[in-house]
Amino acid sequence: MAEGDSTQLCWPEGRRRKALIFVLACLGAGAAPHWLGPLRGLLPALGAALLLCGYGLRTMFSSSVDMEPCLPVDGANQLPRVDVLVAARDEEAVIGRLVQAVADLDYPKDQLNLWVMNDGSLDNTAKILEGLKQHFPFLHVQHRLRDSGGGKSAALNALLPQLKADWLMVLDADASFAPDLLMRLLPHLQRRQWGALQLRKAVDKAETSWLTRSQALEMAFDAVMQEGRICSGGIGELRGNGQLLRREVLLACGGFNEDTVTDDLDLSFRLLLAGEAIGVIWNPPVQEEPVTRWGALLRQRQRWAEGGLQRYLDYWPALISNKLSIKQRLDLLVFFLLQYALPVAIYGDLFAALAWREFPLLWPLSISTVGFSALAIKRAGSRFSEGPALPSSSGLTLLIANTYLMHWFLVIPWVSLKMAFKPKRLVWAKTAHVGL
Repeated sequence: MAEGDSTQLCWPEGRRRKALIFVLACLGAGAAPHWLGPLRGLLPALGAALLLCGYGLRTMFSSSVDMEPCLPVDGANQLPRVDVLVAARDEEAVIGRLVQAVADLDYPKDQLNLWVMNDGSLDNTAKILEGLKQHFPFLHVQHRLRDSGGGKSAALNALLPQLKADWLMVLDADASFAPDLLMRLLPHLQRRQWGALQLRKAVDKAETSWLTRSQALEMAFDAVMQEGRICSGGIGELRGNGQLLRREVLLACGGFNEDTVTDDLDLSFRLLLAGEAIGVIWNPPVQEEPVTRWGALLRQRQRWAEGGLQRYLDYWPALISNKLSIKQRLDLLVFFLLQYALPVAIYGDLFAALAWREFPLLWPLSISTVGFSALAIKRAGSRFSEGPALPSSSGLTLLIANTYLMHWFLVIPWVSLKMAFKPKRLVWAKTAHVGL
């Protein structure tokens, strides 16, 4: 990772030790109420349900109708320059479509460039890109060896020295979007309100199966909650595909972190600690392929879970310091407990229940969390959304989508244990794209 002041806020040493402490603390917290007895032991879970899920509900209902401002746009001579960045590895099925989508953008081509790093592809990605260069002057292609190391972060970092644009738009190779995307975003790009923007991720062909429908509603749920967190004084987060970054801000933060498995989540915290706000845009969205098989989905979610927890372990001293406001620290604490601590704590509760021959005591918190997620999915699915239509968020679809979210209660504990006991080898474990 390039040098920057924000790197001094990261303490990546001892990740396995910190992960072990996290696991033991969560298991202990889940088991501890059983020392109070079967009735008094319910009080901690009831209190946590009231506080955590109450905060979550407040956040959900704080989400704005839309963050697209009705502001005048300056003349064409004021259009910011935009560099589109893509790290491509074995993307022959989709890379041509992406280049054409960028070419179709309703934006002056003298203000727009597409930079693609072919990261050691073994298929025809390199050949396709070299052919496309002959037809699209705005397309710039570079190549890295497959074993160069650093994953997607290093591939993107290798492009940074050549870039001069005001904004960098990072896309996955399977991304698609409306031609008026950048013109719609101009009011945001021309103001100094945001250090970064994240577009809502919409799932293409969501009606293919219940698995793809659930993913579409999950992405909408995530966007609604992020909007609410921002409106409540909390934080927004990047999601990789469809993120726009001010170049000067990214460089000041040290570029992309090559010592993490999720560059977007790590960068979210470094932007936060640098005092740069992240905005989340509901419309227009960026579209991407769904994951169509459970095995691929679980591999993807394990990577997301590891990167998400890893950043808390790396940055926690700065996250609890006065660098952040009280509202931001509260927001981080609540969603850390809901997303990472609770899925591990329930196993401590189950183990203790078996040992004491009692019923589990965290059920009020677990049930209220499930109920909260169902309400949030329904709210997200009922919003007006451009791009692919969201599946209906009522009846059986809502039940299946909410049940689908329970996979995090398996993924988070499993990944936490792996982080605690297994040495990490950083590799680019990308999701395969097939060009649906």
